[in-house]
Amino acid sequence: MRLQTKALLFFLGFLNWQAPNAAVAQQRPPFVLTTDKLRSSVAWFNSMDQETVVNHVPNAQAADWLAEQVPLFECPDSLLQQTYYYRWWTYRKHLKQTPDGYVFTEFITPMNHAGKHNTISSALGHHLNEGRWLHDPQYIDQYLRFWLFADPKQPKPKLRAFSSWLQDAVYSMYLVNPNKALVQELLPVLNTDYRQWEKEKMLPNGMFWQFDVRDAMEESISGSRKEKNVRPTINSYMYGNAKAMSAMAKLVKNDTLQTRYAQKAKQLRADVQRTLWDEKGTFFKVQYEKGGLCEAREELGYIPWYFSLPADKPTYAKQWTHLTDTAGFRAPWGITTAERRAPGFRTHGSGHGCEWDGAVWPYATTQTLKGLANLLTEYKNQDGMSAQVYFDELRKYAQSHQKNGVPYIGEYQDEKNGEWLKGDNPRSSYYNHSGFADLIITGLVGLKPRPDNVVELFPLVPQGKWDYFCLDQVRYHGRLLTVLWDKTGAKYNKGQGLRIFADGKEIYHGKELKKVTAKLPS
Repeated sequence: MRLQTKALLFFLGFLNWQAPNAAVAQQRPPFVLTTDKLRSSVAWFNSMDQETVVNHVPNAQAADWLAEQVPLFECPDSLLQQTYYYRWWTYRKHLKQTPDGYVFTEFITPMNHAGKHNTISSALGHHLNEGRWLHDPQYIDQYLRFWLFADPKQPKPKLRAFSSWLQDAVYSMYLVNPNKALVQELLPVLNTDYRQWEKEKMLPNGMFWQFDVRDAMEESISGSRKEKNVRPTINSYMYGNAKAMSAMAKLVKNDTLQTRYAQKAKQLRADVQRTLWDEKGTFFKVQYEKGGLCEAREELGYIPWYFSLPADKPTYAKQWTHLTDTAGFRAPWGITTAERRAPGFRTHGSGHGCEWDGAVWPYATTQTLKGLANLLTEYKNQDGMSAQVYFDELRKYAQSHQKNGVPYIGEYQDEKNGEWLKGDNPRSSYYNHSGFADLIITGLVGLKPRPDNVVELFPLVPQGKWDYFCLDQVRYHGRLLTVLWDKTGAKYNKGQGLRIFADGKEIYHGKELKKVTAKLPS
């Protein structure tokens, strides 16, 4: 069945669904958007869910909880809008209240390799980047404290069981909800964590090695469970972590740490570009322990742009041409984890393990789309990439959120037909191993968190694509932001064009959908 037909089936049920008592549902005082569409979406999701696992917020309370906690989003594309709410609905399923505070799980079912409370650190960065947009910061703050203070006390701590961009994610949290006291408290333990990574995984040349399974990318074309390969993954993460440590140290006036981590970031950036860039293959690749770069291109080569690591040069920008090449990473159901032309593409099995040899993984899709958004908003050299490419791949990602015509998010998919390769295995359902809401907020709508009192917006909605969209009640720097685009002014009755409001007060108005900045009220 063609992708478009399956997408139609995906939303057929929603279009015919009428949520009971929607008209009288309790909701936040609206500024532009009400919670009606969120609530009707949640009612639809609930109606198809057996709810075999119940954590802190059961389905019956999901609409009320989400109505209080998440930014509201509306656009002409029902697929993107409903996937946005579906991902918040599934994210909520993983919230657990424990004696160690709130935590978020990755698998909805118990896992043997998990730590306390069924926690796993492999997608920690994704969890934090999504959770920073919740209105109440206690959930994500307590989850962070669990990893930094409760997990180390366990007989077998799990925080460093997988590579992560923890420090970068903590600073990203700060950029949305400036909590200087929290940064001050956490900086010493984050410093200890970084130094421990250096002790455990750094080679004498200053670069980091990792097994593919400990990158949460097991059974990859380049990977090995035994060889100490130098990978773009962990080296990009540590670069991002070093940059974040320097920024947080500057924030709390720790000049020593600021300088130390700025130097670490500078050196690691140079090392990655010198060591992992394949000039002939125009790609960042894995370097084998025995020497030499991997013959194949892998999607993990886009991770350096997640942290804006590559220099803004045409040489590096060439890598992005492989993203839209059907012999490269472009496939009907998403971005493949290895290039399709590679001899080893999809040779490691199919659902028997966790194969990253070409199948589509939402984990990696999230990273690549974040990197593409950075390329489009921060770089001059883009080599044919555009807002249309971002939009198309984001929409394809949204289309993949279905199984048998109903909403679903699992582990990984066949790139040609969208089949979830773990089948009906319960562990795969509601898999909390990627992001989506953050890609809408910071990518498509283009809200770029920053440390000062300036709101920066760089939308990646292609010119002329939509006549309207609205992102409403976004908790940011202690304010509630509203971003809306209304081509005619008739949709929201706030006037024509692009407008930004803070606590209901207009702080920007322009006729064009483009990059803009506006100051928050003092």
